[in-house]
Amino acid sequence: MNVIITNKYNAMLQGLDIDIIKSLNGEFDVEEIVSTFQNFYFQRMILDITAVKDYKDIKNLQKLSIALDMEKVILLLDDTIESSSTEYLSKLISMGIYNFTKNAEGIMYLYNNPNTYRDVAHIHQLEIEKNDDGDDSGEAYVRGRGAIIIGVKNITKQAGASTLIYMMKKLLSKHYSVVAIEVDKRDFIYFNDKDMVNATSNEIGNTVVKYSDKDVILIDVNTSRQAESLCNDVLCLVEPSIIKLNKLMMLDRNAFSKIKKEDKKLILNKSLLSSKDILEFEYESKSKVYYNLPPLDDRERNIHALSRFLIKLGFEVDNDEEMSKKNKILGLF
Repeated sequence: MNVIITNKYNAMLQGLDIDIIKSLNGEFDVEEIVSTFQNFYFQRMILDITAVKDYKDIKNLQKLSIALDMEKVILLLDDTIESSSTEYLSKLISMGIYNFTKNAEGIMYLYNNPNTYRDVAHIHQLEIEKNDDGDDSGEAYVRGRGAIIIGVKNITKQAGASTLIYMMKKLLSKHYSVVAIEVDKRDFIYFNDKDMVNATSNEIGNTVVKYSDKDVILIDVNTSRQAESLCNDVLCLVEPSIIKLNKLMMLDRNAFSKIKKEDKKLILNKSLLSSKDILEFEYESKSKVYYNLPPLDDRERNIHALSRFLIKLGFEVDNDEEMSKKNKILGLF
């Protein structure tokens, strides 16, 4: 059986085709909601966000997330900018609130198909910082300025540089002409892609010139300083597991300070860290994480979490069709 707590959207929620065991209408302090339902058994709670007093203060939703099982809660958002912005939604996700929508159709969809973190990771990853001119589209890589050269390197062992480049190339190829170059190794041959080539450190300069007509050149730099020197940006991949990080610190205690000093981008790859975990990581490593990428499926045709990453880097990419359709059902974006 289910419970509903309504306020502004009472008429919409009363028309839902679900069994209701308990219903409240009005505006309530978080403490009132918690005291009523903390020890009350229910299958789902449909919560009109406007029924939570001072709901625009994210701390009040945090109190709910601590006291209630948020996997059972479907949150109906309102249309205010403060409570439906990407920043607000990202904070909800950090609290374990994954099921939110703006309409009755979305409520029924989530009732039958509840979200997991994987379903909302594309929202959680969007932490775009504005440039000085107010543009929030990252570095805004565009055609007509010569090839953009992006280097990718593993900082922790086997952090996934080759596979990430393969997936980046697949998505970018929908909008750009792209080539990927691997330096001093030959792992690219296993992808069976004619636009993924190999070169030695001695050859990399001439190889880049050869493909200078491309829009984007992705380079798996490995340990090649020559290759790094050719890049507009270098993405430094860290797999943030305990064993990988401890091994890295034993080999090079200054690894993170070098990334910061050389103005490279620190990317957490194959990561399941929460926003809180990332803050702790940044504090302990005295570094700044540019992006937190979850584990990705290299067999997927469209990978929304990767799309958001490429958008932050400044590229134009298509949104995943299935995710866009789902967001439309939920009334998001």
